Amino acid sequence: MIYEVEYGRGKTMSFDVGRYAKQSNGSTMVRLGDTMALVNAIAAEKEKEGIDFMPLQVEFRERAAAAGKIPGGFFKREGRPTEKEILSARLIDRPIRPMFPKEWRVETQVVSTIFCSDQEHDADTIAATGASLALLLSDIPFEEAVAEVRVARVNGEIVIDPTFSELETADYEFVVAGTKDSILMVEGESHEIGEADFVEALRHGSMAIRELCAGQEKIVAECGIAKKKRIQDEHVMDAALVAQVEAQAAAKLRELARTVLAKEERSHQTHEVKEAARKAITEKVGELQYEHIKGDVDHILYDIEKREMRNMILENNIRLDGRNSVSIRPISCEIGVLPRVHGSSLFTRGETQSLSSCTLGTKRDEQSIEGLQPETSKRFMLHYNFPPYSVGEVGRYSGTGRREIGHGNLAERALKNLVPPVTEFPYTLRLVSDILESNGSSSMATVCAGTLALFDAGVPLKKPVAGIAMGLIKEGERVAILSDILGNEDHLGDMDFKVCGTRDGITACQMDMKIKGIDFDLLERALMQARDGRFHILDKMESTISAPKPELSQYAPRLTTIKVPVDAIGLVIGPGGKTIRQIQTDSGVEINIEEDGTVTIAALSGEASDRAKQFIQALIAEPEEGATYTGRVTQVREGLGAIVEFLPKKEGLLHISEIDYQRVENVSDVIQVGDVFDVKLIAVKPDGKFSLSRKALLPVPEGWEERPREHREHRDRGDRGDRGGDRRGGDRRDGRGGGGDRRNGGGRGYGGGRDRH
Repeated sequence: MIYEVEYGRGKTMSFDVGRYAKQSNGSTMVRLGDTMALVNAIAAEKEKEGIDFMPLQVEFRERAAAAGKIPGGFFKREGRPTEKEILSARLIDRPIRPMFPKEWRVETQVVSTIFCSDQEHDADTIAATGASLALLLSDIPFEEAVAEVRVARVNGEIVIDPTFSELETADYEFVVAGTKDSILMVEGESHEIGEADFVEALRHGSMAIRELCAGQEKIVAECGIAKKKRIQDEHVMDAALVAQVEAQAAAKLRELARTVLAKEERSHQTHEVKEAARKAITEKVGELQYEHIKGDVDHILYDIEKREMRNMILENNIRLDGRNSVSIRPISCEIGVLPRVHGSSLFTRGETQSLSSCTLGTKRDEQSIEGLQPETSKRFMLHYNFPPYSVGEVGRYSGTGRREIGHGNLAERALKNLVPPVTEFPYTLRLVSDILESNGSSSMATVCAGTLALFDAGVPLKKPVAGIAMGLIKEGERVAILSDILGNEDHLGDMDFKVCGTRDGITACQMDMKIKGIDFDLLERALMQARDGRFHILDKMESTISAPKPELSQYAPRLTTIKVPVDAIGLVIGPGGKTIRQIQTDSGVEINIEEDGTVTIAALSGEASDRAKQFIQALIAEPEEGATYTGRVTQVREGLGAIVEFLPKKEGLLHISEIDYQRVENVSDVIQVGDVFDVKLIAVKPDGKFSLSRKALLPVPEGWEERPREHREHRDRGDRGDRGGDRRGGDRRDGRGGGGDRRNGGGRGYGGGRDRH
């Protein structure tokens, strides 16, 4: 059965229910335009023992056939998920995860597979909405409908779920997810928009979400496929056990919440308090009984720690590190910490630290992006690394995790719209942020460190960008908005709201809610508080470096851009690329040529760059009669002269009569192959051949009288019938002149006839 839901002023999303993958707990094929995603929800039959978390796995996979493609590579089949697929999976995971009951501990999978793509609509948002419906149709407990839309402003008009072509001209793009009554997640980028514009985008997104959620509820009510939900018995803590744990740990945890400690010391002391409570309970009930209740004990201890931290903030406006709700931790900024790196920085905010490096590359260093869309390339990349030692732990090194990809993508989006276009700065840029310490929002530290590293590298970033993470503590009517949250405040709080931007507006954001019901007034308060915090961080950054360095690092490649006529591109490349390879080898540079004739030369020295540039300019230059060139002898022809390459790939004849004022008997006595000297282009003949002169650039001998040119030309055209000729320099009908030993091919007298070449 196919159901259609209208939303977002003219959009229609359809859901095919009961037709595909019927052995899943719940499934639906979602369609927008001709983009189709099959979403399946499935859960294990029973809960695994000993699991104290929600084991949810979300996958998003694209099929190349969806866009009429065959995968590249040797194996010709889809492999491990791409970054796009991982980021799309995160956009599904984050809004649906809070909607499962806290008691749900059954292994659960949500799998979205893209089977058709119209090349106009992204499948990530429709897959998230489909995931909600699949869960609602299943027997898996899921509290209420969730929907997700993309919001963009195109030519001043707000568009819901825009096409890819519309996004190209949009000044902001946000993915918004939520229920009928609240926003659960926001992520996106913008061109320095104001806080009011951001809130307006969320309002439009929430209206479309409301329509999609209502549509899902109607489908579930009408289709008759929705299964009876599995009953999860709500676990009720034993009141006596709660009292015992409270007696053992509450006072000590309350005291710790009021004591300013470093992260590691706080973690150590909290662990000791909890261990002491566990030991006391074990001694009271016995080890055998404790094995049955240890999960409850841990849960009670967590609740006490959470309660005491939140109460301190709500009642006293004092946080774990002694700050009030609006204070920013101490900040230090350094640049140039890695001497051989093109640009580097060390940004430290409290106990969070990012060491970032910026590398400048060439066109060849761009990243090729393959997927359902036509292949593209990316010239600005930001990679984020989060090693286990950054949080004082031992861990596995098993490749880049989904969290690292997500955090790096957020920081990249914050900066990319401020990076100068390739026409102004023709470099490929790679930023790498290594998190050396972490206690709250390392992704926002990456944004700040990235700005500093770009400035240190001399990249003309339009404006400095900073990021800040905001938190929320809400208990009924009591509310506290926290600037620059700690790790514990994120873990025990109700919101993680990251905002990046310049002094002129927001460039990127990411928000995850852990509670329902945040209103727009509260959101606006958080945005304005974030703006104040962002300005404070920018002040600190600008006191270290406020603008790009005027010069690039001595270790960075120098890029020179020149333009050649489109019809001369083949000349520069040469047959089979021979010419361009020769230029690169001889000059020690790297050359890239665009289809429009833009030539980019990358070199480690100005001298090498100039050498290659001069060669290319000479290669495409039109020879000018009367101009002087530096030529290289490529052939010696006795009795005739020499062939000289006076411009790249352009040769002319240096006649024996134009070598010197003095009589030349043997050409090889005067010049050899490989000799380099200046020559003058004295004639461009109608057939495109060139006549050169070395003599014209030599000092004129005293008493020298040049024979009239007309006479010489007449002799060039002389009758060739008489093969003899006057050996004293008389006229010969073959145009070569006399005076030479005919065994040497006939020499020339002074002013002899010019070559008929």
